[in-house]
Amino acid sequence: MKPVTDHAKYLEAYDDQLRTDAETPSAIRVDLLDTLRLVTFAGGRGFVTYRDLGSVDEVGIATLVGRALDHFRKDPTIAGIEWKRRGHDHAPGLHGALLAHGFRPGEPESIMIGALEGLCADVPTPDGVGLRRIASDSDVRIMSEMVDQAFGNPSNTRLADALINRLARNDGMELWVAETDGRMVGAGRIEPVPDTDFVGIWGGSTLRAYRGRGIYRALTAARARSALVQGKKLVHSDSTEYSRPILERSGLLKVSTTTPYYWSR
Repeated sequence: MKPVTDHAKYLEAYDDQLRTDAETPSAIRVDLLDTLRLVTFAGGRGFVTYRDLGSVDEVGIATLVGRALDHFRKDPTIAGIEWKRRGHDHAPGLHGALLAHGFRPGEPESIMIGALEGLCADVPTPDGVGLRRIASDSDVRIMSEMVDQAFGNPSNTRLADALINRLARNDGMELWVAETDGRMVGAGRIEPVPDTDFVGIWGGSTLRAYRGRGIYRALTAARARSALVQGKKLVHSDSTEYSRPILERSGLLKVSTTTPYYWSR
């Protein structure tokens, strides 16, 4: 019998604890389609996820993709869909089936998991940088505009509207920002996952002109300390190639990959 490594332990915890309703706490509605969970979010966003696809073959997977798409197409409020594909799943033909049904892949990200304490150890806050948790509508809108700029996306109100809605629901999400030179320059959120050991660290972003100064790491540490106070032990994050090395230096492990596939009307 092979010894259980941290990698295997973390991946098992990820699949067992997070690929459930815990993955979508802000869902307006969740419908089940065989092994799929078809999730409707505020703002006309559909989302497809699952624990696994079982033993479905290539033909069966193509059929599932078509049925999931039909489900969302029947709802005129749905403007777009994200299908979340994980690299360690047994899913023959999924990539081709998604392309054939009009989905387009986004950039792959690394699924990172580790102990929260590692994110807090020996992390100084850079000189002249302030870190704080925000909750007001005005702060959220300023933060969202900055995040769009950091990721090179066109500015719109969709992210701010969704986050303001989440805060009103008081579901545990926290928004944190870094400020310097009189402006917000970095941001991120945490999402404690109820009834699990996990907290998710999401949306980490820093304006390009302020990268490489330790701001992202300090902001991550602030969020981790908040989660520890809440009794969480493990952290998970889908990380870009910019943030992955920073998280690895704090002891997190890459256990798999995730790739979003997008469809829009």
